[in-house]
Amino acid sequence: MEQSFNLKSPIRIYALGGLGEVGKNMYCIEDEDNLIIIDSGVMFPEESIFGVSYVIPDYTHLKSIKNKIRALFITHGHEDHIGGIPYLLQNVYLPVIYAPKLAAALIKHKIEENNIRERVKIVEYNEDTIVSIRDTFKVQFFHMTHSIPDSYGICIDTPQGRIMTTGDFKVDLTPVVQDISLSKIARLGEEGVDLLLSDSTNVEREGFTPSERSVISSINEIFANTPGRLIISTFSSNVSRVQQIVEACVTYKRKIVILGRSMESTINLAREYGYIKIPDSTILASDNIKTVKPNELCIICTGSQGEPLAALSRIANGEHASFRIIPGDTVVFSSSPIPGNTASVNRIVNQLTRIGANVLTNSILTNLHASGHPSKQELRLILKLVKPKYFMPVHGEYRMLRMHAELATQLGVKKENTFVLANGDSLILNNHEIKEGSKVYVDDIFLDGKDTSGLSTAVIKDRELLSSEGMLSVLISLNSHTNSLLKKPVIESIGFMCVDSRLKRMLDDCATYLEKELNVILKDRVTFSEIKNTVRNAVSHYIYQKTKRTPMVVPLIMNKIEQ
Repeated sequence: MEQSFNLKSPIRIYALGGLGEVGKNMYCIEDEDNLIIIDSGVMFPEESIFGVSYVIPDYTHLKSIKNKIRALFITHGHEDHIGGIPYLLQNVYLPVIYAPKLAAALIKHKIEENNIRERVKIVEYNEDTIVSIRDTFKVQFFHMTHSIPDSYGICIDTPQGRIMTTGDFKVDLTPVVQDISLSKIARLGEEGVDLLLSDSTNVEREGFTPSERSVISSINEIFANTPGRLIISTFSSNVSRVQQIVEACVTYKRKIVILGRSMESTINLAREYGYIKIPDSTILASDNIKTVKPNELCIICTGSQGEPLAALSRIANGEHASFRIIPGDTVVFSSSPIPGNTASVNRIVNQLTRIGANVLTNSILTNLHASGHPSKQELRLILKLVKPKYFMPVHGEYRMLRMHAELATQLGVKKENTFVLANGDSLILNNHEIKEGSKVYVDDIFLDGKDTSGLSTAVIKDRELLSSEGMLSVLISLNSHTNSLLKKPVIESIGFMCVDSRLKRMLDDCATYLEKELNVILKDRVTFSEIKNTVRNAVSHYIYQKTKRTPMVVPLIMNKIEQ
């Protein structure tokens, strides 16, 4: 039975996160009455961003159209696809979240962990599920192979045409989890796909991404040849990798100690749902580490990306409550650095080596990690199967998106039908034709782990300015009754330049210059805001002329009224 669609409304497609970056994936599909969201993730900040745990999209646009939101669809359970859900729930009402089995369990745990009071309906889906949203969107799913079980691509039929997104994937022909549904992808492609959104993370690599099974032999070789304690760090959400490590522990009769809160919670959930199988007798509590011989112990921990608060970082710095590195320990990084994390990882590697550990990282000689993302041949295969009329690369930095678009044109997609967009750019799908639409508001919100409302881009820019240029505080003593200065402004330097006689003279001269500027505007009635702007502009101008530097200028006004 055919659905009756509202043929009057065009469909708009845009991203609030995930374009021009690796992380905080959030894609929106809407018509005049309905909006569905695909994924709601976080991004790990670059090392240069101070005091920030995660980055999420700014939800201001969603709040402005909150009555249109019908559902959130999740492709899989990685943090860059589900990590933003607790914060999204605090900003808008989500009627329902559709998620695969493992992702649904992780989302429920995340909501409980963050003490989210808003009740949300979570519905598990599988490859046979079909979801209808108000007779406007028909949503179906196809299984993809990735580095976490229960990963799916999504196909959305709309009155104006068909949209498909791959989610994160690789074409792993010997997977350790459920196989990729190439036949269903091909069938959907034969039926006709107007727009394909596809993962771009590994587009710079030719060939195929190695199978997850290729890591098993390297892991077993390390277990067979390591005489001392083994410490293996990987992503907590890489459930398939953790299962391989667990199987090696059982084979080589090593006890398992799990360190890191996220690793513990993910493994517990994965065990509960049958994705990881660990005999109870193999697990050892962290306070019993000293009760087993070194060659009978394996630590599985978080921190493969050099995160400052993760278990491995605390071990490297000698700050972990339960574990200390001793000579003869072997530390294995079963991962590759996310773009932007290389310096952090190298620092941890150096520190571990300095305190006596033998450190093994992923390389050509030590195949300790297989990416979960597709290389060029896999991307070509998907494009060949889907045969989209229009193509929009997603999930990648700008150069990756550009290369992926060029790859699509080589396979027959017209160049004018490929769209390399930024977050906030939109496409309009109308009667199987696509054109670019107007922008929607986007920004980044930075979470410092304490304030769930987050920090704006402006605050982060202030932190960067303070870290690089320092600060000048300017004290203004004002009599608002007479509209006059009580004394010459006082300027103090914090982290700007070395305090010496030259700096003191320059700041004194700057204060004299500022006093003249303030006396000019104080001839008329002015607001405190106008006074502060004059202070910032005058001091910034003077200091830049003298030093070519731009410290943050903070005006402080003391207002005294004569009685």
